[in-house]
Amino acid sequence: MPSTPRPDDRVASAFRFATELVAWVATPWALAAYSVPLAVLSVIVLIGLPTVFSTPGDKRNVIVAVPGVVTILLVGLHVVAAVAAAWVAWHAFAAALVSVLAVVTVVMELPRWRWLLSR
Repeated sequence: MPSTPRPDDRVASAFRFATELVAWVATPWALAAYSVPLAVLSVIVLIGLPTVFSTPGDKRNVIVAVPGVVTILLVGLHVVAAVAAAWVAWHAFAAALVSVLAVVTVVMELPRWRWLLSR
């Protein structure tokens, strides 16, 4: 049985990156008022986990290979962190825009997620 080709996700990856970027900025911003070390740790986790753990075929360089469901969970972590932190740290209008970005990201990611689940 031939393997299913990876879907073209160039547009989806732009939305995914935008959501990751918001998570990287908003999460430490929201946490800094409570704990600076926790804010720093959040950035290390949000950037470090997807760098270290990836699904073969999804990235060129795989340090630690994981099943596709782990990659999906890592994207989900970024989406949840971006939305939750935006609502805590930013004005409601900005948080609402982040929420819309998150929904668009999830919808755009669905073909990739279906492919990742087959890995």
